[in-house]
Amino acid sequence: MTSATRQPETPAATAPPRLIATDLDGTLLRDDQSVSARTVAALAAAEEAGIEVFFVTGRPARWMDVVSDHVHGHGLAICGNGAAVVDLHGGPGAHKFVKVRELARDNALDAVRRLREAAPGTVYAVEQTYGFYQEPDYPKLHLEIPDSLAPAEDLLAPDAPGADEPVLKILAYHPTVDPDAFLTLARLAIGERANVTRSSPSALLEISGPDVSKASTLALCCAERGISHEEVVAFGDMPNDVEMLTWAGRSYAMGNAHPDVIAAASGRTVANNEDGVAVVIEQLLAERGQP
Repeated sequence: MTSATRQPETPAATAPPRLIATDLDGTLLRDDQSVSARTVAALAAAEEAGIEVFFVTGRPARWMDVVSDHVHGHGLAICGNGAAVVDLHGGPGAHKFVKVRELARDNALDAVRRLREAAPGTVYAVEQTYGFYQEPDYPKLHLEIPDSLAPAEDLLAPDAPGADEPVLKILAYHPTVDPDAFLTLARLAIGERANVTRSSPSALLEISGPDVSKASTLALCCAERGISHEEVVAFGDMPNDVEMLTWAGRSYAMGNAHPDVIAAASGRTVANNEDGVAVVIEQLLAERGQP
């Protein structure tokens, strides 16, 4: 498998693009969660030109209805920051998991314990393939009713509700700590037991299995298609996109991107509300002599 940690060496890759990998929130989607007509047209034009488009997001599969009409031929999306590859052809509620890279419950429990010690007051939710469970004090961040309320240690126990379902990630929220400081603290506390990142403007962390990231799962999908990292163009705006942007041959930070994303990407585009992804796709197609 191609390394998922390569740093960009040049401002832009020279290989013709074969795959576009784009984050959703803050990147492809506008702030009102819509996909603009210009972006829809650009995605369709890329697919028509033979360039695959992969949505690569921290969202769970059940939140993919916002783009399910735009997956085109292959119908696949990478969800949960790389924890799952999902076939969206069935539409909302009928998606199929093609690949699952779960967080082992022992690792999850260890991460919860370590972060509780390092940052007292942290509260948790558990994201599984189909279920969503949370602690009683976890805030209403996700506009959905959890399947169960209990301490994280009970939610991750062998006899917990949904114990036969893989855990995709743990969500850890702190009400007062600075978001970037919380991320640094959690990475130090948890170490190699899990991969920790964030995509929210609040102090909400996303904890996945070791080495599970958008980049590593995208690399697996590309290897299956015989696509090298030089042939990938990636877009993102938050820390959970950094590995993907450094791995791709050509990458773009949105105009609204986090400073770490700007540092990681080989290029920049305009903000999500200005259709920054579409702007670049149009340029890429123009380079190929296509309208």
